[in-house]
Amino acid sequence: MNTLSYKTVSANKATVNKQWYVIDAEGEVLGRLSSAVAKILRGKNKPDFTPHVDCGDNVIILNAHKIRLTGNKWADKTYISHTGYPGGQRTINAESLMAKKPTEMVRKAIKGMLPKNRLAAQQLKNVYIYDSTEHEHEAQKPKTIKLNEIK
Repeated sequence: MNTLSYKTVSANKATVNKQWYVIDAEGEVLGRLSSAVAKILRGKNKPDFTPHVDCGDNVIILNAHKIRLTGNKWADKTYISHTGYPGGQRTINAESLMAKKPTEMVRKAIKGMLPKNRLAAQQLKNVYIYDSTEHEHEAQKPKTIKLNEIK
């Protein structure tokens, strides 16, 4: 076997093949959904994964308001934000956040599972989260997948 004949394939912006996926979040646990979506957004499910290139796919999440949280997290889980002013730290629990902005809980969970850099901010723009079953991306011909199909 000649090992010099093997080449490491490194993806770049021109060679990346982005696809569109639809995931229905109804009845799914928030953490499991978020980790699967983060894996797709980074491109770790592809054989030509390159860590420094946005080689992930676009994901559409439907029914974001129908996710599940295990245990007593609806009351105990808190989200912290800061206004930028002294004493401006604000906290809100999961139940209140879901009532106020249903898609924001899913977005925050996905963002927390991406690396903390500029590339992750770019990859987070590839996820589209909706409360209903309708979305405006029919022209891209997205493929519907289940969470257990994601490797």
